[in-house]
Amino acid sequence: MKIKQLSLFLENRKGRMRKALDVLEKGGVSIRALSIADTSDFGILRLIVPEPENTKKLLEENNFIVKIGEVIAVRMEDEPGSLGKILEILDENDINLSYLYAFVAKEEMAIVLLHPENIDESIRALQDGGTDLISAEEIYSL
Repeated sequence: MKIKQLSLFLENRKGRMRKALDVLEKGGVSIRALSIADTSDFGILRLIVPEPENTKKLLEENNFIVKIGEVIAVRMEDEPGSLGKILEILDENDINLSYLYAFVAKEEMAIVLLHPENIDESIRALQDGGTDLISAEEIYSL
């Protein structure tokens, strides 16, 4: 139930994100989900890709700093309140999130990617709470 996620550190300057995306395009890498956060000096581009280890190597060969971490993917209905139900389960289990991002996968279905402080405890709590966790294989094949 753990999904490998790439965190790509980018200098906050014109064209840097485009260069990273060009490397991925030339390498034939499909992006399943992405998120970017920035400060005045740098940004963190988070990516879900089908072959994270190979993609990390590709990016590093092109002078990018990349780390692999883990997130949890949860399927939810694309309607008001769905995310709140997931967050309620985590709150009730005293689990803190570092960040999350979501996307609509297909009509009436969305996927939220969660990065909790304790991933194993979060998986247990979400399973016990009846959520629909998504495997790495399924998310990479979307």
